[in-house]
Formats: sequence, C-alpha cells, structure tokens
Amino acid sequence: MAGDGCEVSDLDQDKYDSAENVKIICLGDSAVGKSKLMERFLMDGFHPQQLSTFALTLYKYSTCVDGNTVLVDFWDTAGQERFHSMHASYYHKAHACIMVFDVQRKITYKNLGKWYQELREYRPEIPCIVVANKIDADIRVTQKGFNFGKKHNLPFYFVSAADGTNVVKLFKDAIKLAVSYKQNSQDFLDEVMRELENFELEKQEAEDLSEKEDLSEDGEKPKAV
Repeated sequence: MAGDGCEVSDLDQDKYDSAENVKIICLGDSAVGKSKLMERFLMDGFHPQQLSTFALTLYKYSTCVDGNTVLVDFWDTAGQERFHSMHASYYHKAHACIMVFDVQRKITYKNLGKWYQELREYRPEIPCIVVANKIDADIRVTQKGFNFGKKHNLPFYFVSAADGTNVVKLFKDAIKLAVSYKQNSQDFLDEVMRELENFELEKQEAEDLSEKEDLSEDGEKPKAV
C-alpha cells in the first residue's frame, strides 16, 4: 500500500541514506504515461502529493525485499520534463531510474538519448530500465527492434498502463535493482556529495561557534563611563 501524501519536509533527502529508504525516479517526455504507470501499479492505495513549488509528485510505497521492509519514494516529474531538463535535486541520491517512451510517438523514443545523457551526468552508476509504454494501442509494436536498451546494456520492458501488461513486474524489478544498488554502491558522486554535505555542516557549525564567541565577548565589554 502506498503511504499518505508527503509533506514538504519529505524533500529533506537525508532519509535516503538510511537502509530502508530508496528513491526511484521516472524520466521521459510529457504524456508518455509515467504517472499512469505508477497509478496502475499502486492502484487504489496511492495518495500522490503534487508539490508544484518543487515541480514533482511523490508516490509512496512500502514492500518487503529479502525479508526486509523497504520504503520506496517514486519521483515523478509533474510537467517539468517539458523543459527537456530536470533540476539536479531530482537526481540527487536516486537509487534507480525508470525511463519511459510512448510507442506511438517516435519523437519520445528519439529523446531517450537526451534523458539518458542527463541521467548519467548526475547518476553515472544507478540501474536504469527502459520502458516502451502503450503497447495496448497496437500489440505489433512488440515485434519492432527498439535497440536503445541493447545499445546501452539496459533492461527493456514492453508495458501498458491501460491494461496492466508487465506493470507490476516492471516496478517490482525496479525496486529490487534500487535496493541492490544501494547495498553495493560505490558511486563516486555519492561520495563527493557526502563530503560536500559534511563540509557545509562543519562550516556552518564553525560560523555558529564564532558568532557565539563574538556575542560573548561583546557582553563582557565594560560599559562606557
């Protein structure tokens, strides 16, 4: 079951450092069916919360992987993808990516290259699944040779948000990949970001300490006669 709608505080991404939390992002052009796929997977149990200020929608889901409870946040673009670029924070600490195109619109397949390039700029190592959506419109498309996944050595799924074909398998596999990546990650950018966060924290603590010392010294000064 999906959890309740998130609060703005959920955008504090430190929680993704804990063992039980994973973040899975969705990429692709507008109207390829990203939100519909998530809604189909979660069915009546979801309570998405659209955060227009941050241009994203969060879908919460809890499950069990290898006997351990896993809390999943699915991040959806909420229309920001129309600018053909996402904010860096969208990619930050993501553990897997679901990249979707519409089999009825060639341009959405062509644009996978742009999305994949941007993904790898921010998250060079996370697992990525390529998804051909809307196969219910013409099942013959499953006979076509979509080589993007093979070219980049990525898992490839034919799915339909409309009739549910392969939707559950897609998301279950994405969760397993995200958990596996998190357990075995040696992503250089993860290490860099952690170092930067520690540096900023230490810098802020030093500034706070210096400010307190200044205030203390000011309080000890004798009053003018």
